[in-house]
Amino acid sequence: MEFLQPPFMQRALLAAVLVGVIAPAVGIYLVQRRQALMGDGIGHIAMTGVGLGFLLSTSPVWMATAVAVVGSIVMELVRWYGRTRGDIALAMLFYGGMAGGVLLINLSDTGSNANLTSYLFGSLSTVSSEDITAICLLAAFVLLVTLGLRRQLFAVSQDEEFARVTGLPVRALNLLIAVTAAVTVTVAMRVVGLLLVSALMVVPVAAAQQISKSFKVTFVLSVVIGTAVTLAGTVTSYYQDVPPGATIVLLAIGVFVVLTLLATPLARRRARSSDTVSAECTLEGETPEVPAARPATNGVRV
Repeated sequence: MEFLQPPFMQRALLAAVLVGVIAPAVGIYLVQRRQALMGDGIGHIAMTGVGLGFLLSTSPVWMATAVAVVGSIVMELVRWYGRTRGDIALAMLFYGGMAGGVLLINLSDTGSNANLTSYLFGSLSTVSSEDITAICLLAAFVLLVTLGLRRQLFAVSQDEEFARVTGLPVRALNLLIAVTAAVTVTVAMRVVGLLLVSALMVVPVAAAQQISKSFKVTFVLSVVIGTAVTLAGTVTSYYQDVPPGATIVLLAIGVFVVLTLLATPLARRRARSSDTVSAECTLEGETPEVPAARPATNGVRV
């Protein structure tokens, strides 16, 4: 296959696979916490890290990771203590991070508009061997957290009060989710771009939820969707010379639309079947069987 021959394409495909796996793996917890746009905010903050990397002549990926982690911790602190003005503080943090990144890149000797665009929207040809090393190490950390602590993270994401009663360290786990999301953003920025990475964390999960109510199945299916669209988008970008980030996100949205169209008739059919059973029981003087009450889980089973 032709697209596997260039070394830069081999690096881009490896990065795409890793991003396709870890972005939905973290995104499923953000969706459960109703923080779907958290990745977008972290992406703004990480831009300052990219600018510092260029200004100090160090790795932009590692510098962006450090700044994004600090920013994610600050975001969690604002969420805990910000009260009514928390949204204003977060807005200043997000926009300040983006503005600082643009300014620092322009002040650096190696920065340019081309470099800025590649980090904002992704670029195949700019994934270096050093980037691959950083991406592999960071992706391993994300997988270790999201798989090794999946039960604890699910409990905290679903119901913080219940998790606190059971003795889980809720604040520590919340911080861990935020830090893992920050690491994921910096891993994905070379493929998808900082402005579009949040979509890859959320859309595959939303697509998987259209046909699955089980957390385990949703997790696996969202990872499969994420990997498929990143690979397809990367190959399409190579042949059609289009931005990889935009292509990947549009493909993910396309999968979401298709699964939604397929799921809607099935949901209606189940609803009609349920109504028919209830009506038959009523005519025969029987009481329809009602399942035992369960704790609310937003329609998702572990």
